[in-house]
Amino acid sequence: QLQACGGGLVQAGGSLRLSCAASGRTASSSAVGWLRQALGKEREFVAGISWSGDNWYYADSVKGRFAISRDNARDTVFLQMNNLKPEDTAVYYCAARSTLGPRYVYTSVAEYTYWGQGTLVTVSS
Repeated sequence: QLQACGGGLVQAGGSLRLSCAASGRTASSSAVGWLRQALGKEREFVAGISWSGDNWYYADSVKGRFAISRDNARDTVFLQMNNLKPEDTAVYYCAARSTLGPRYVYTSVAEYTYWGQGTLVTVSS
């Protein structure tokens, strides 16, 4: 199971930190990603991190503003979001998939097999 939290309402330029707690099979040897879906739009990839935690990938729209990290001892993955923009408003989901290798990162929505419930991030202008 995956449990995401940390969403909320923030002004443009502000920051939020999302957390994703994993348990059971989804916690072991899984690459994890954050994906989002804005109202009326398709779900899109935001950031992904390898099981080893030392390889990651970002969508161009969030590069330099978002940072993904993980604490395997706590089975938790984080998404630090800085300099938020109104276009970042969306429901954010964490997702996981058993990894092909310790440094493998999945970079598309279709590749993820386990999904948590979303957490809403609203950025006001």
